[in-house]
Amino acid sequence: MMDLFEDETPDGDGPGNNNPPLSVSEISGAVKRVIEGEFGRVRVRGEIGRVSMPRSGHVYFDLKDDRAVIAAVSWKGQAARLTQKPEEGLEVIATGKLTTFPGQSKYQLIVDELEPAGAGALMAMLEKRRKALAAEGLFDADRKKPLPYLPRVIGVVTSPSGAVIRDILHRLRDRFPTHVLIWPVAVQGASSAAEVAAAIRGFNALPPTGTIPRPDLLIVARGGGSLEDLWGFNEEIVVRAAADSAIPLISAVGHETDTTLIDFAADRRAPTPTAAAEMAVPVRRELGLQLQQARLRMTQAMGQRHERMAQRLVDLGRALGRPQTLTEGARQRLDFRGGALEPALRNLVHRRRDQLNKERLTPAMLTRLTERAKTGLDNLTRHLTSSASAPNQRRRDRLDGLSARLKNGRERVLADARRKTSDGRARLVPLHERMDAAFARGIARRDDAIQRLDRMRISLGYQQTLARGFAVVRDKDGHVLATADAAARAKAFIIEFSDGELPARPDLDPQGSLF
Repeated sequence: MMDLFEDETPDGDGPGNNNPPLSVSEISGAVKRVIEGEFGRVRVRGEIGRVSMPRSGHVYFDLKDDRAVIAAVSWKGQAARLTQKPEEGLEVIATGKLTTFPGQSKYQLIVDELEPAGAGALMAMLEKRRKALAAEGLFDADRKKPLPYLPRVIGVVTSPSGAVIRDILHRLRDRFPTHVLIWPVAVQGASSAAEVAAAIRGFNALPPTGTIPRPDLLIVARGGGSLEDLWGFNEEIVVRAAADSAIPLISAVGHETDTTLIDFAADRRAPTPTAAAEMAVPVRRELGLQLQQARLRMTQAMGQRHERMAQRLVDLGRALGRPQTLTEGARQRLDFRGGALEPALRNLVHRRRDQLNKERLTPAMLTRLTERAKTGLDNLTRHLTSSASAPNQRRRDRLDGLSARLKNGRERVLADARRKTSDGRARLVPLHERMDAAFARGIARRDDAIQRLDRMRISLGYQQTLARGFAVVRDKDGHVLATADAAARAKAFIIEFSDGELPARPDLDPQGSLF
């Protein structure tokens, strides 16, 4: 190593002038070599201070403690590979190379790896980020969207090779099989947050009528892990993507005790991926039972309503009464007046006759009397006619109105009943067809079973043995003679061959002669 300063002369008379002067660049280069040679690669723990991110893509920040500050820089390529982005106030461990910057006569740390200094630092940063995002309203309850009751398509954002996707698909298949779209992502590592956010935004960008169906529900899932393993789901880009999702989203990251920031932004948090699948769809069997009960209640309600309407129609018919009763009173009054008219006319004739007898009757007087009587009779007739016809006409009009209302009500009830009967028949037709098909299949299965049993009977029966040259010997009662002693005791027996039977006796030889 070269000397940077001249030594004093031995006699102390003053500095020597043997060493040539160094330029600023030379002395800066010498310092740079000394520092890089002494501190080739170091790990420094400290708190991040001022952070600067210019358009060039480089990241400049300070590492400090309570007594000193070191300038740090991460070049564009290195900054893109950092697992932990620099944030002011975060305590980290920076790994890199110590060097100098001659332009400002200072030393700095070239950082190529940055990690939080323990779980405490991560939790502090997590709490700080949570408060900042909550202050923007990303976790408000009024932003939460209700989950669809029966989604047709479910989008799952997770790793395609883990046990999580198998658990979700298995649970969906058990409860209510539905169409599932999987967007494979890395659920751990530096690229995890960007891939998960891109998957959420990608599902939302699908058109509703495109070739790839747009999901009705999203599930973001990952298995359990440490705080560092789940850190990708605490990144701001993932939280904002979940909060901006127009599709309802279920967060199922980690186990029940794990909590990430995406849980606050999601519309629903599931303790496990399996629980997310249970939240997504109902149980198909229970849904079928509910539909069956609802159909039964609807049928009963329709029948009861039809009975009430029919009874109401009968009651209205009783309230109307017989049409004749509406005119009986007027007819009776007409009879009374008609009966009183004849005596009144007779009395009038008698009075006029008496008057004519007292007075001198002339043709002119007779004509005038006749005219007056005729006019009075006409007036009385018109009055009686109008008096009798007006009430009858009013009652007739009222009766016609009631009849029209009754007819319209009856037609509506009958039309409603015909419509309900037609709907019930339309529902029964497919059930009848299904029952016929099931009955035909059952008959076919039983016929096949009978055919198999018959073939087995034939193959195991003794007739097949007879066809191979054997015979069956029975006595006259049909009992099988299995031993020679039993055949000797029988008086006669029958030998059955494959093509017929022959009678035989134990005391006859084969030629028919006695032994």
